[in-house]
Amino acid sequence: MFDTDNKKMIRKGKVKEVWDDGNYLYFKFTDNISVFDKIIPSSIPYKGMSLCLTSYHWFSLLNDFGIKNHFIELIDKNVMKVTKLDVIYDYSKITTKTTNYLIPLEVIVRYYAAGSLMDRIEKGEINPESLGFPKGYKVKYGDKLPSPFFEVTTKLEKVDRPLTEEEALKISGLTKENMKSLKDMSLKIDTIIHREIEKRGLIHVDGKKEYGMDKNRNIIVIDTFGTADEDRFWDAEQYKKGKFIELSKEEVRQYYRSIGYFDKLMEARKNHKEEPEIPPLPEEKIKQVSNLYIDMYTKLTGKNFVM
Repeated sequence: MFDTDNKKMIRKGKVKEVWDDGNYLYFKFTDNISVFDKIIPSSIPYKGMSLCLTSYHWFSLLNDFGIKNHFIELIDKNVMKVTKLDVIYDYSKITTKTTNYLIPLEVIVRYYAAGSLMDRIEKGEINPESLGFPKGYKVKYGDKLPSPFFEVTTKLEKVDRPLTEEEALKISGLTKENMKSLKDMSLKIDTIIHREIEKRGLIHVDGKKEYGMDKNRNIIVIDTFGTADEDRFWDAEQYKKGKFIELSKEEVRQYYRSIGYFDKLMEARKNHKEEPEIPPLPEEKIKQVSNLYIDMYTKLTGKNFVM
């Protein structure tokens, strides 16, 4: 059991509580779920355990491959102990000499045309050539991209905001060499993920990574990755048949698209109007999503889920 004595909860995120004992941080994974930067008013049984244990699996593999990260130890099935980094919300206070801090960026790597990327392709905001396709190519949902497509967004703002590389460097205290290292490290980690999950019939569609700088300005992997929350996965056999079976939180995003909530939310944000409250999930959908997270732990790690 996680002992909160002599610890202070310093942050309550969308899906995690962050506790501080003065020297280290503790991530407590809750059963909350969020989409489109909105916390859904529904609890998903065993979700927190699934995410924590999946993250533990990937951090253990990173250690095997000598990739620096913030993980220290697993405290409980839904709690992990990690290195403490400074969170600096004022970008002007971050320079290329700042140490021991959370890099305020999310690095997204996409391997297939799906999700918000496909939305932007259809709207003409991203052209096929920028993704490596021949000029005039008509991108179809599910197309494998000719090469990995990198995007960088903000990490500490209320709603994630896409950034150019110049903007990302300006707010993060990174050099161009550091940015290249983030991209190279993301690809290296994804290579590990791809190798592991292909054996269990999954396709890694896309995913995000977060990073920090340690006390010696070494880049380290932080937060979580490779889970059903941060990444998108498809069933490989069904993909061969032209079907896209979502095995991630995308299942929930698609539900809110199907009931029209997503369109209303985007319209409100576009027009700077009050955003509509997100409705709870139906009971049947809660059970379905809970089972998805439990099943995905086994599919991602190759281990049985023990409640």
